Amino acid sequence: MLEHRSFSGVRKVGLPPLFFSSVIALSVLLLNAPTSAQRTPRPATPALTVTSEPNAIIWLDEIRRGTTDATGKLALSKVSSGRHTVRVRANGFKEVTVPLLPGRRSIAVKLLRTTDPAELAFQKAETAREQAKTDDAQRQAVELYREALKLRPAYPAARIGLARVLLDLNEYTEALAEIEAARSGRRAYPEASAVEGRILREAAFDDKAIASFRRAIREGGGVQPEAHVGLARLLEEKGQPNEAIAEYQTALAQLSESEPVIYQLLGAAYERQRKYKEALAAYEKYLALAPNGSLAPALRSIVEQLRRDAAGQEIIP
Repeated sequence: MLEHRSFSGVRKVGLPPLFFSSVIALSVLLLNAPTSAQRTPRPATPALTVTSEPNAIIWLDEIRRGTTDATGKLALSKVSSGRHTVRVRANGFKEVTVPLLPGRRSIAVKLLRTTDPAELAFQKAETAREQAKTDDAQRQAVELYREALKLRPAYPAARIGLARVLLDLNEYTEALAEIEAARSGRRAYPEASAVEGRILREAAFDDKAIASFRRAIREGGGVQPEAHVGLARLLEEKGQPNEAIAEYQTALAQLSESEPVIYQLLGAAYERQRKYKEALAAYEKYLALAPNGSLAPALRSIVEQLRRDAAGQEIIP
């Protein structure tokens, strides 16, 4: 899954008006125009609706897809055909993974209350990490993860979470130790390999980071968006922009628009290539998905200039 502690409206430009040389031409157009009922777009039908507890986190095939609303529902717009797994976690409840059979358009996942102290400590740690805005708050999350691990030493998810927060605190050696412990006894652990890649990248071991990201992608059967994004950023730094853009696009396809920040990264990659039309489309997609996102004000300030740059590219012979 792709996680960030912190890591909508597309402006549509209409076609120029059409003028006709005769009333006959206009009449033909009107006669063949669709009715208002035909022109009215129908609301998009969700590919899958998951129902569970309110504010429950939903993973589809180990990719985090969002959080249920106050009624306990989450509508997913893109779900491929075939079998899937749905994982659901809500604070105070036992985490559940259930199969999703082909053709299902909805699934209800009932959660049971948990009294497991390790699981409860882990849930508190996850919430603390995701909400942390200061070093002190992050260190409180560290202590909660360590409390969970004292209660249950063999708790890979808690070790991954601890590694993530240690990464944010720039404690790379300790973070890598948690990744090694999480992977112990598991042949393949795509998320662990992806987080390892992020740690190595921040520690400036770029070649090792690339190897970890590529291993995460292999372990995930090609599906590991966090690793695709990490690999893209390194490829950009190494002067391979086309390969980087392809990795960003792969990550977006796998995440189904649940991480708008990747559109900003993709837009920046296009902009550095002076592909202004593509950059504009990516930035506008971010604004469509996250109109109040932290990057929205900065992007709005450059979108108008990009529109002018994109228009200039179109008129150059």
